[in-house]
Amino acid sequence: MTDPSTGPRLRRALQGIPSYKPGRPAAAATDRPTYKLSSNENPFPPLPALVEAAHEASRVMNRYPDLACGRLVGALSDRLDVPPGHFATGTGSVALLYHLLQATCEPGDEVVYAWRSFEAYPIAAQVAGATRIEVPLTTGARHDLPAMAAAITERTRVVIVCTPNNPTGPVVTHQELADFCAQVPRDVLIVVDEAYLQFVRDPAAADGLALYREYPNVCVLRTFSKAYCLANFRVGYAIAHDPVAEALRVCTPPFAVSSVAEEAALAALACENELLEQVEVLVKERTRVAEGLRALGFDVPATEANFSWLPLGADTQAFARACEEGGVVVRPFGDEGCRVSVGEPAANDLFLELAGRWAARTA
Repeated sequence: MTDPSTGPRLRRALQGIPSYKPGRPAAAATDRPTYKLSSNENPFPPLPALVEAAHEASRVMNRYPDLACGRLVGALSDRLDVPPGHFATGTGSVALLYHLLQATCEPGDEVVYAWRSFEAYPIAAQVAGATRIEVPLTTGARHDLPAMAAAITERTRVVIVCTPNNPTGPVVTHQELADFCAQVPRDVLIVVDEAYLQFVRDPAAADGLALYREYPNVCVLRTFSKAYCLANFRVGYAIAHDPVAEALRVCTPPFAVSSVAEEAALAALACENELLEQVEVLVKERTRVAEGLRALGFDVPATEANFSWLPLGADTQAFARACEEGGVVVRPFGDEGCRVSVGEPAANDLFLELAGRWAARTA
C-alpha cells in the first residue's frame, strides 16, 4: 500500500474543508409520483425557444466558444445600462464567487458573511486560504448587517450579502444595505448575491445594481440558473467596477461559458416575459405553501425566494426522512432546519399533505 505521507503535498488550507452537498434527487417509485424539492430548481421544462437555441448552437461543438461571451455581455449591457467592461461571466454565479475570493484574498485574510447562508461561502473562502467570519442571523432568519459591519477588521477583504438569503428566504432591505455600504471601508469588496432576484416582490428589497452604481466596492452576482430554467448550463455573471471586473476575468478559466450555454441564455433574455410568467406562478405557489405551513403550526420566515425554510432543530433529519418516505425529497441542514423548494402544484400539494401528517403526529 502506498504511504500517503510520500505523495504530493496539498495546500494546508484544504484540510478540514467542508464539502458541498447538493440536493438529492427523488427515487423513482412504481406506485406513486415522487418529487425533488431539494435544489431550488425551476420545475417547469425549458421553453421550446431555449431548447432550439441550444440545439442549433451544439452544431459547432467542435469549436471553442467566444472567450469574452461577447453577445451575451452586449445584451446584458444594453438591458441593464452597464458598460460591457464591468461584466464578467462564468459557470454560474458561484464560480464567479470562487474567482472573486481568489482575486482578493491572501492566506489569513478574512471573508465575512451571514450564517446560515449559502453553503458554498465557507468552501470558497477556505479554498482561497481566507479565514471564515460567520455572523449569526437575527430573529426571523435575517442578516444582521450591523453585526457584520462590526465584524470587519483590517484583515477583511470581502463581505458577502445574500439577498434573498439561501436557505432561509428573507431579503435585506435597500435602506439596510445602503447604510451597510456606507459603513464598509472602501478597500473591502461587498458582494451582493442576487441569485433569486426575479422572485422578489417586496418593494423595500435591496437593489444591488443601484448600489453598484453608487459604490465602487460593490459587486453584484446574478445567474440564469433559477428563473431562466438554465441550471444545467451554468451561466452566471458579475457586475463590478474596474479593476474588480478585470481581475475576475483574469481569474476565470478560459472559455468558461460554452456557446451552447451562451445561446440558451440569449434565448432566455429574448423570451423573458414568458419565463417571468412561470416565475409568477412559482411566487403564488410560494405564498400558498408558506401560508399552508404556518396554518399547520410551522415557523416559516418571510421568503422572497423560490423556497421556504423550516427551522426544525433536532427534528430536521426526521422530518426530511418522513418527507422522502412519502415521495418528496427536501434539503435538510444538519440539526438546523429544512429548505423546501417551490415545485409544480402537485409536488407542493403532496408536500403540504406530508407536512400536515407530521404536524398531527408531533402535536
